[in-house]
Amino acid sequence: MPMLQPATVLTRHIEQLYQQHSRQVLATLIRLLGDFDRAEDALQEAFSAALVQWPLTGVPASPVPWLISTGRFKAIDKLRQQQRFVSDGETVLAQIASDEADDSFVLQMDQQQWPDDYLRLVFTCCHPALSMEAQLALTLREVCGLTTEQIARAFLQTPSTIAQRIVRAKQKIKAAAIPYQVPPPQQLAPRLQAVHKVIYLLFNEGYSMPGNQSVSDDGMLQADLAQQAIDLAKQLLALHFDTESCGLLALLLLQHARRQARFTAHGELILLPEQQRQLWDQVLISEGIRHVETALASGRIGPYAIQAAIAAVHSESTDSASTDWPQIHALYQLLHRLEPTPVVALNQLVAFSMCHGPAAALLQLPPLLADENLAQYHLLFAVAADFHRQLGQNSEALIFYRQALLLATNPADQQFLQQRLLELSAP
Repeated sequence: MPMLQPATVLTRHIEQLYQQHSRQVLATLIRLLGDFDRAEDALQEAFSAALVQWPLTGVPASPVPWLISTGRFKAIDKLRQQQRFVSDGETVLAQIASDEADDSFVLQMDQQQWPDDYLRLVFTCCHPALSMEAQLALTLREVCGLTTEQIARAFLQTPSTIAQRIVRAKQKIKAAAIPYQVPPPQQLAPRLQAVHKVIYLLFNEGYSMPGNQSVSDDGMLQADLAQQAIDLAKQLLALHFDTESCGLLALLLLQHARRQARFTAHGELILLPEQQRQLWDQVLISEGIRHVETALASGRIGPYAIQAAIAAVHSESTDSASTDWPQIHALYQLLHRLEPTPVVALNQLVAFSMCHGPAAALLQLPPLLADENLAQYHLLFAVAADFHRQLGQNSEALIFYRQALLLATNPADQQFLQQRLLELSAP
């Protein structure tokens, strides 16, 4: 008989399982049940059942398969109760209650299949029948577990707009009977752009938060989100070699290598020039640089490969002063030709300032300040403030730092900006 645990300890254990494995369980339930909403209900039913049963029976030896099996059978039971009221109830029930998917089948599932379920779900959400905006919103919600509020922040839109977009995307997948599968190699190319962007946004959501403030609105561990993105990038590259897939993985590894140096023990942001580079993970840096070299050697360089090359230049520098800023500026110029967005232009200007000084950079700032696409981007105003701060123009710096603080949503960014305001306001 399994050893029982105190109720409070067991509850915390179940909460931890939810944080670590809920998206994995959901991905498999979507495959088994063939419907997003049905799988989401089954996920909640499974964890609710665990809270009731495990205090009496103990934690099963394989809790994740137990949750998948329980969720699936909860869904089947609900369908049986509802099928007389639903015209296609018997058909759906036959599809998800086949003999080959009985309880023993689910409980004995090979754990190696779960990552495949995860990648299948990514490609389903990124089907070209959906708009790019719908693909990204749906994937970030269903695959990554981000809340509508988090997704809205990433796209600078309202939560209600994002919620409607997700609902419509699910309805379209169901109506069009979009298959839950990784596409064959000849159909991969048109899907990769959205998959790359989703993985990148997922990583940024996890990377932006310090470890001691790492629980998101729905209980997901932010640090897990960054590692989740890296795992997905590795799976994608193993599935199909593509220069941008290789560059994306390199970029994530090189960025993640700095995670221990980016925040203080109290969660305060540490900018790149002040980071203790001995804390950077040299194993991840070596792995990332190998992927950068592979991507660049292919001859077909894309935006992620260029960003990875920029990160590699930083990683190979012993300190900020020895960084090859002219090379970084040249790489940003190349990136801007491929991806002429205002955010890339801003990063290019920062690199320019490191080569030619903040006064020269300020002369090029007005067009970016007038760009409506950057009006809600707090880093634009933080950069402007820092140029003025370096020049000793504290009054102008204070104005821009206040504007940046109004727009910042990340607690670590807010804390950093508040500290800058205090420093410049001190007599």
